[in-house]
Amino acid sequence: MRGRQDAGTSELASGTGGGGPAGRVPAAGQLSPGLVRLMAVTCAVTVANLYYAQPLLHSIGTSLHVSQGTASLLVTASQLGYAVGLLLIVPAGDITRRRPLLTALLAVCTVTLVGCAVAPSFPLLTVAAALAAITSVVVQMLVPYAATLASDAERGKVIGTLMGGLLIGILLSRTFAGVVAGLAGWRAVYGVAAVAMALTTIMLRRALPDHGRQLTITYRAQLRGVLDVARAEPALRWRALIGACGFGSFGCFWTTITFLLASPQYGFSQLEIGLFALVGAAGAITSLAGGRAIDARPTLRWPASGLALALLALSYIPIGLGGAHLGWVSLALLVVGVLVMDACVQGSHVINQSVIYDLLPEARSRLTTVYITTMFAGGALGSFAGAQAYEAWGWTGATLTAAAFPVAGLLCWAATRRHETAQPAALGRSALRAG
Repeated sequence: MRGRQDAGTSELASGTGGGGPAGRVPAAGQLSPGLVRLMAVTCAVTVANLYYAQPLLHSIGTSLHVSQGTASLLVTASQLGYAVGLLLIVPAGDITRRRPLLTALLAVCTVTLVGCAVAPSFPLLTVAAALAAITSVVVQMLVPYAATLASDAERGKVIGTLMGGLLIGILLSRTFAGVVAGLAGWRAVYGVAAVAMALTTIMLRRALPDHGRQLTITYRAQLRGVLDVARAEPALRWRALIGACGFGSFGCFWTTITFLLASPQYGFSQLEIGLFALVGAAGAITSLAGGRAIDARPTLRWPASGLALALLALSYIPIGLGGAHLGWVSLALLVVGVLVMDACVQGSHVINQSVIYDLLPEARSRLTTVYITTMFAGGALGSFAGAQAYEAWGWTGATLTAAAFPVAGLLCWAATRRHETAQPAALGRSALRAG
């Protein structure tokens, strides 16, 4: 594996492979602050499509006459659809002109959101939501593209900014959905989201540079290259599993918290459930601080990852006590636990991406495909497992299930140490040799 090179890998190593009307490959240092902000906003608006349903599960189930367990499958279908898009669409980011590809996907996403707003039955809503999720992978092509355009000195900061936008989109999507649904019903949520996507499509079309494709290889060769990179880079595999564990825990919590808050213990309205999501928005701030710290001291990556995973597991102690009947104390413990949980998930994610993007700078879409596909597969598993655990054992079962994910992540973290600390300067060389 490490001893051979195919045509695609030779292009990666030499930095060639431009094409298209632009006739040039994107170079580092081309990102303006305004474009970074627009990309961050695009990440926020687009990734939100995956999470609108979470605070609406109770309302959707009642409206379309399905149980809570069945309604939760809407979240799982969206995450699986996203994983499919990551596997089949994101690799095209290196071999296609990005601006027409990204804007076309956003346009299709707008149409599918309209479909969600008018869906007459739960099966049709699920299909439309899955299609919206597939086309929402624009986010995971923007992040590696921004990493390519950024200079080495600012790459961690740029990634952190975009990931901050992504996390804000994930968290505020629930608040947005709860507020809009409380005022105008759950269908209005998807209608407003469709308008937001249409506007984002227009702005990105006008502002995004129209570079030629980075690699002149076929789509089939690109998919084969994704598998080759995954085989050649153990650090990528372990970081992908760490990401899956973190996001699995995240998905488990945010899928089941709706059921707890709507239960007689709290009796929250649809609007109050949406506003509760604001608690986690503070965790987005860690993405900026984390990005700057990683830029300054890359050696902090491995120990910081372990600390984030350990604190993530411990955060479920106050979260679990939030399900006890302790009055306002339960809510206070729940809030504290959510703040720690979201901060740790985001911090771990930023570190993971900082590590993997150093492996193969010339083809970051391949790295993103492996990492984010694995991560969202973990998220889908967490959402499904959490819903089943809640139905069977209540909040205690859901909490223990969520806590099991970062514990598994710590095992992966221990396994990746020798691949990241033994020869840090060699990160990326083995990937360039992978065919």
